[in-house]
Amino acid sequence: MEKLLFGAAYYEEYMPCERLDEDITLMKKAGINTVRIAESTWSTCEPQEGVFDFSHVERVLCKMEEAGIGVIVGTPTYAIPAWMVKSHPDVLATTIKGQGIYGARQIMDITNPAYLYYAERIIRELMKRVADKKCVIGYQLDNETKYYGTAGKNVQERFVKYLRRKFHDDLNAMNAEFGLDYWSNRIDAWEDFPDVRGTINGSLGAEFEKFQRSLAAEFLSWQAGIVNEYRKEHQFITHNLDFAWKGYSWGVQPDIDQYKTAKCLTIAGADIYHPTQDELTGIEIAFGGDLIRSLKQDNYLILETQAQGFPGWTPYKGQLRLQAYSHIASGSNSVMYWHWHSIHNAVESYWKGLLSHDFQENETYLEACRIGKEFQEIGSHLVNLKKQNEVAVLVSNEALTALKWFGIDAMASDNGQVSYNDVVRWMYDTLYQMNVECDFIWPESENLSQYKMIVVPALYAASDELLHRLTEYVQEGGVLAATFKTGFANENVKISHEIQPHILRHCFGIKYHQFTFPKNVMLSGELIGGDAAESVNCKNVDENSADEVLAGKEAKVFMELLIPEGADTLVYYEHYNWKGYSAVTKNSYGKGKAYYIGCMTDEQVLSEILDRALTDAGINFKKKTNFSEKELPVIIRKGRNDFGKMVWYYFNYSEKERKIIHEFQEGTNLLTGNRVEEGESITISPWNLAIIEENELC
Repeated sequence: MEKLLFGAAYYEEYMPCERLDEDITLMKKAGINTVRIAESTWSTCEPQEGVFDFSHVERVLCKMEEAGIGVIVGTPTYAIPAWMVKSHPDVLATTIKGQGIYGARQIMDITNPAYLYYAERIIRELMKRVADKKCVIGYQLDNETKYYGTAGKNVQERFVKYLRRKFHDDLNAMNAEFGLDYWSNRIDAWEDFPDVRGTINGSLGAEFEKFQRSLAAEFLSWQAGIVNEYRKEHQFITHNLDFAWKGYSWGVQPDIDQYKTAKCLTIAGADIYHPTQDELTGIEIAFGGDLIRSLKQDNYLILETQAQGFPGWTPYKGQLRLQAYSHIASGSNSVMYWHWHSIHNAVESYWKGLLSHDFQENETYLEACRIGKEFQEIGSHLVNLKKQNEVAVLVSNEALTALKWFGIDAMASDNGQVSYNDVVRWMYDTLYQMNVECDFIWPESENLSQYKMIVVPALYAASDELLHRLTEYVQEGGVLAATFKTGFANENVKISHEIQPHILRHCFGIKYHQFTFPKNVMLSGELIGGDAAESVNCKNVDENSADEVLAGKEAKVFMELLIPEGADTLVYYEHYNWKGYSAVTKNSYGKGKAYYIGCMTDEQVLSEILDRALTDAGINFKKKTNFSEKELPVIIRKGRNDFGKMVWYYFNYSEKERKIIHEFQEGTNLLTGNRVEEGESITISPWNLAIIEENELC
């Protein structure tokens, strides 16, 4: 891209009064150069079947073109009009809860022929009116698309056809692979296939969810095909991918295969929402940005993030600006708010935009003006930031789904509280606090060797082919750090009958036959010293003894009783019954090293384990020295800009002034214009940042 996009979603059709010209004046003052429109109001564009009214879209486009503001046009297919449901009630998705009821968004069956007919028509009618407009810079397909639980008759019929292809029409093979003899679930004629919504079989249920995820990817690819018939060469296609939700954007999205979905996009996009005020850490921004950037190994767009957001998210002074640069530091080429104004009716009335309900300038808007001005001044030094990370985190929708069926801490009475995403975030968040930047990879990702270290959280369901590739990665010199629940079942959630960990046993140099939930199980061993003392990170090694690091530390959630077969034990279980079993091991295999973490721990213990693994990989980093402190360290992000120079971001996510030493080549603070020498101390005020561009080409 030629510049950073700065903007907001704009819904002129929601306004309680006429103010388009006034809004554009305020946008220009704020440095907003892009708006996103049209994705929310199908019923406004087509108030009755076949009756089209795009006057509000055309009016906004005309005004934005006059103002020199670019427009991203969304296909309005994620919220269906009432007339469609009246004429075709079966467009509402049938889910595990039964037939849907009209009202909310994203309640349709995205495979329904009637829905697809009307969706294609509205997309084509819209594209005819917008594709030739000079201000239209790109298109957003649908909105935060997922499969919405759709599991009606037509979906299940397609699923049976999918299984027939997968198993080459061999029912015996399917029954054996899924274990359907259990509780007489065996299927001996395709026409007898039961309603999958009632299955108790984790393999069949997980396969159905995998199939449902593919429907969402297929749906967006279908839309991309239509849009591609009309779009100009300079206009991009994107989609606002989102994440698992835990009150905010939090983990790997379970209801769409984002890796496959991204293939139909010219640029990936995301919606990232996160806590602010005293809870602002930048972790959710980094996690989401790293994941979306990794989909296409390229820059991406932030299509939605909060301005004011929920009342509990109204940002402190400086936080909106800090958040904006946090997105850019992860490789985003845009910051766009949901939304420009606050809505005066309906369910999202209190999800506040840049402007409050009174449309007056406020502190958040004025801070946006500062961001917009800075983006205009220094944006050319920040756009298209390229990152070359040495660590990758392997994530898997198949493992996520399998561990939903077989919870990590599941009991007979419930499926537990700890999810796959808990393990992913445990590892990612610890690396983040150690100032280790990461890419994400998926089971389908190729060229693992581009990374010095791969982190594997709870890869419960994985193909033999993937496990062999991970083994080869270590053999050829890579460093692998995996957790409990890795390699236990195949891609069809069939548990291996071999000694665990399946295929990876020799790579990790361990085996185990049993596992349990830890109760009053302490940890002991030696995490400090040895290899680490002689490493490139010796200056980062804490002077505390190993006993102090592990003193009072417990095994948490789940524990595998590891038996070394050549591996060195870094941590033991300290318990009168489990004493003698290993908790964390390290093995030399071929040219590489393999770490296995058999239980969950606190972040301090995990950081010491990862410290050793990173040291073995020859990776430099600035580790947080005391994880018992609540304060984050100064977070460092980096990348190479279009001028071929390294750009270093230093973020202070705290209410206290912080100091940091710039340990890299001399450069210029882009926000102040001041020269910064190598080894110079930089003071960063609360909720603020510094951006240093090195003077020399990298």
